[in-house]
Amino acid sequence: MKKRFNLVSLAAVIFSLSLFVIISCTKEKSGDGTNAQQETEASQVSSQADGEAEIVFNDVFDNAMGASDEVGVAGVGVFGRVTACHTVTVTHLTPGVVFPIRIVIDFGTTGCIGPDGRTRRGKIITEYTGRLMYPGTSATTTFDGYYVDSVHVEGTHSISNVSTVNTQPIVRKFKVDVVNAKLTRPNGNYTKWNSHKTITQMEGTTTNLPLDDIFKVEGSASGQGLRGNLLVGWESVITEPLVKRFNCRWIVKGKVRTVRVNSNVNSPWVALLDFGAGTCDNQAVVTINGIPHQITLP
Repeated sequence: MKKRFNLVSLAAVIFSLSLFVIISCTKEKSGDGTNAQQETEASQVSSQADGEAEIVFNDVFDNAMGASDEVGVAGVGVFGRVTACHTVTVTHLTPGVVFPIRIVIDFGTTGCIGPDGRTRRGKIITEYTGRLMYPGTSATTTFDGYYVDSVHVEGTHSISNVSTVNTQPIVRKFKVDVVNAKLTRPNGNYTKWNSHKTITQMEGTTTNLPLDDIFKVEGSASGQGLRGNLLVGWESVITEPLVKRFNCRWIVKGKVRTVRVNSNVNSPWVALLDFGAGTCDNQAVVTINGIPHQITLP
């Protein structure tokens, strides 16, 4: 009986080890395996998800800046053209004092089509310590049931004016942080994102017209994306400054290098997202292992 017990136990151990190896191999393939098609898909998911998050929160920046001249520069973001489908509520948080101010942009619950063609619902809530054109001021944005098209947007977006005082010509610079962001689609796919960027104004400082303002964006981000059964984590860095304009809903130029968290130092599965040469459109190219892939941004 003792011998039979040992044999049964040994068989159980072998089975358990075999199962462990199978599970381990499955997890490895989903992260840093050797299948070219799988690796390409994972790299493309990481790069495209990072690019989509960049576009969504670029829009948040524009809306926070464009709420009014009192807090920023009126006439950008959803305020770029006349539209009656959202309402704006302004609350002075300290009686008798202009700042701090809370501004709530309410797009309703049924869907509000903005001047950029996007459908939004829910609320964007921003609190300002002062007018964002002045050094030392900041704005923090959160969301309440906020959707862009069908994507549920969560997280905290903050802008700090870190411009150098008394420079000629004026150089406006903003530190922009996105913390614990999550973009969730109706099918359960999601993108989690944290971003730390510096936005510097390059053109338009000599006029009062926001639509001629051009900025460069520098910095890095990290994220995690779920697409079906594929879960991918990544880190990204801007290798060529992104160029944003208030008169375009997309990033028009610049490159972002995305590396998956599980990748080794010499991995060829590095994605380079190229937003283009300056044309205002939703097209971009992701190059993975030397092969370009055309993508469409939201």
